[in-house]
Amino acid sequence: MKNYTKAQIIDALVAEWIYLCHDDPDPDDQTPEEYREDLIEMTIDELIEETSTGEGYTLDEWMENWGQ
Repeated sequence: MKNYTKAQIIDALVAEWIYLCHDDPDPDDQTPEEYREDLIEMTIDELIEETSTGEGYTLDEWMENWGQ
């Protein structure tokens, strides 16, 4: 597994959030900015958990899809 910075994971999570909300918007969804503010408060381990990655879909694969 490559090493990713907290900022890289946050950027990728926000990119995924924008995509998911665009396809299935909900009036109660946070804005990307609100979501980013919540993510900033998380630890790197919590951020990785937020990606829902593991053995079947690795963090590296997820970052290839959502990272910049």
